[in-house]
Amino acid sequence: DSYTGLESLKISVSNPKFSSFPARKLTKIGGEFPTWTKDSKSINWSIGNSFLTYNLYDADEFDDKKKEEADEKSIEEKEKEELAEKIAELNPELADEVSKDDESDEFLPDEIQIEVFVDRDIPNGSILLKNAKIITMNGNEIIDNGQIYIKNNRIIEVSDKEILIEDKNVVEMDMTGKIILPGFVDTHAHMWPRWGLHRYQPASYAANLAYGVTTTRDPQTATTDVLTYADMVDAGMIVGPRVYSTGPGLGYWGYNVKSLDDARDVMKQYSKYYNTKTVKMYVAGNRQQRQWILMAAKEQEIMPTTEGSLNLRLNLTETIDGYPGQEHNHPIYPVFNDIIGLTAFTKKAYTPTLLVTYGGPHAENYYFATEDIHNDEKVKFFTPKDELDSKRRIKAGWFHEDEYAFVEFSEFVKDLVEEGGIAGVGSHGQFEGVGYHWELWSMASGGISNHDMLKVATIQGAYAIGLDKELGSIEKGKLADLVILNKDPLDEIRNTNSIEMVMKNGRMYDGDNLNQIYPINKKSKNFNWQEQKPSMLPGVKN
Repeated sequence: DSYTGLESLKISVSNPKFSSFPARKLTKIGGEFPTWTKDSKSINWSIGNSFLTYNLYDADEFDDKKKEEADEKSIEEKEKEELAEKIAELNPELADEVSKDDESDEFLPDEIQIEVFVDRDIPNGSILLKNAKIITMNGNEIIDNGQIYIKNNRIIEVSDKEILIEDKNVVEMDMTGKIILPGFVDTHAHMWPRWGLHRYQPASYAANLAYGVTTTRDPQTATTDVLTYADMVDAGMIVGPRVYSTGPGLGYWGYNVKSLDDARDVMKQYSKYYNTKTVKMYVAGNRQQRQWILMAAKEQEIMPTTEGSLNLRLNLTETIDGYPGQEHNHPIYPVFNDIIGLTAFTKKAYTPTLLVTYGGPHAENYYFATEDIHNDEKVKFFTPKDELDSKRRIKAGWFHEDEYAFVEFSEFVKDLVEEGGIAGVGSHGQFEGVGYHWELWSMASGGISNHDMLKVATIQGAYAIGLDKELGSIEKGKLADLVILNKDPLDEIRNTNSIEMVMKNGRMYDGDNLNQIYPINKKSKNFNWQEQKPSMLPGVKN
């Protein structure tokens, strides 16, 4: 386990001065993959894109020098320092107001920041999509017979009239009878391949894109492998949605935040080393500590989201304190106007993840019992067989339909959106691809209008993760992420799954197999989860 080294040392020896064995705190913010050098004089580790080396012998010399300097200090200077330390210990809130350690008072490891420059994948070409019904998500705008002109990876023009184009090489596609939406946004996606050895093409990434999910945000990644996969998607090495994440949740890692300065140090892991735009505060500490985390996140321009944790009081205090997001549903029903109004007013993005319902049977069990996924050709194409078998045939429970609570819980989504609040669709990685639609349908079951539900799945989801200026609606200047449907979801919300094609970042894919249609014809590759050795097939002997 890559976290057992520095992190376990940091947790078990939070104050090396009181250790029963020789101990030294190497880092305030943790690290990964710690190893000793051959001469045992130094420890190497990495964090994000940085490689660090801590020389223990140099550290001892540094400490000896500091001790000599301290011995030469006057009695008055020593008394002031001791008083400052006692004040900070008795009241951590004052730690920032008393004299604090300067970086020169600490031995710091040597750090090498590694930069690798790779071209971002941007297609070259222009395409005109004609004669489609366009649900733009730009307010309530719906164009019954419209055109979309796209150049490279940007939308150039959207109109209900003929678009005159001077480019003679423009590709024209007739979309008569099709419905075009912005790409779906999954605000709580757990696309976790088997961690460790990176794969050329994770099945979960392909499945989500094939089902129209063009942008994802993972609020708790368990490991940092996702940072590599996100780079691979951006570079065009693998197909998948845009991948944003919080990195490992802040709370799972066992930080004991004692001051705003501690929170600032912890947050550097995400802002400086992982370069994530969001972080998940995972039930870390008490309310004061959560407020420090929020303050440090604001300073370092990171958007925090939070764990619902089956705790309404926690949900409410986080809302009042200003946390921008909540993962998982409120575990109560009904929810009255005071909470609806508060959540709407603060614009806290509410992602209920009803597939793993808090306070009732998981909604996913309902769909596993009622959807014939084992005979669905598209599901079988994008889901490894062992995974499909384990999820479809072995479930923890079976429930009568009236035992499910997700319909009642989803009423809050309706009330929140109608009050002007923000919600997001989060599939929780329960069933990659089609699971996003299950979650969307579950949220819609509480009575929200189909158009509002589609806004939640697109422009509101983009707003929830801070990307609504670039994504979430079909407007001039935005990135070309589109879903082309055969049936109208305004008539029936389950038509969200009638996917013909998906465009992500200006590239058009066949929704059944992710073969690229535009700007080049290209068969999907590295879908090795579909491969079976002859000896594994029924009736075949070695």
